[in-house]
Amino acid sequence: MKVLMINGSPHAKGNTAIALAEMAKVFESEGIETEIMNIGNKAIRGCIACGTCIKNGKCVFEDEVNIAAEKFETADGLVVASPVYYASANATLIAFLDRLFYSSHFDKTMKVGASAVVARRGGLSATYDELNKYFGISGMPIASGQYWNSIHGGAPGQAAEDAEGLQGMRTLARNMSFLMKSIALGRKEYGLPEKEQKVFTNFIR
Repeated sequence: MKVLMINGSPHAKGNTAIALAEMAKVFESEGIETEIMNIGNKAIRGCIACGTCIKNGKCVFEDEVNIAAEKFETADGLVVASPVYYASANATLIAFLDRLFYSSHFDKTMKVGASAVVARRGGLSATYDELNKYFGISGMPIASGQYWNSIHGGAPGQAAEDAEGLQGMRTLARNMSFLMKSIALGRKEYGLPEKEQKVFTNFIR
């Protein structure tokens, strides 16, 4: 099994990386492969609603989004982690996720999603909610931990001192591992849930 982990911080070795590393140790002990992509300092633009991905099956902009899409398609789970900026995720990460989820047309049903957020003080739960919405709209079960998946740290390295936050990351990784393995067994026994043809409305008709 494999988990793709997205570090949305512009600091590849900062506090967000500490949170992901704590999770990666648990995944390794569970026999699950991990790969971390650092995208927070990349020049990733937002979606321009050109519709090219509908025709070509990938985003018109050749950057980390299309690279991640290939990895995401073969992964069993996706972890997205971000520092908090003004009670929101890093704008680069949001641009990345908008394009990743919109332009990749493979079935994401029952791939497990998890988010983790890092801040000096506040805005954690708002950012956590923001990131989880990408999973919810895609039929992806959302892994939970023992609290809202957050860890505190301001100066570089401070997250390593947040004992409760680190424990939360380990719990999240264990729960996510269990969920992925359980879904894999259920898929063999029962298959995926039946899908209806999608109905689109615009609230007028």
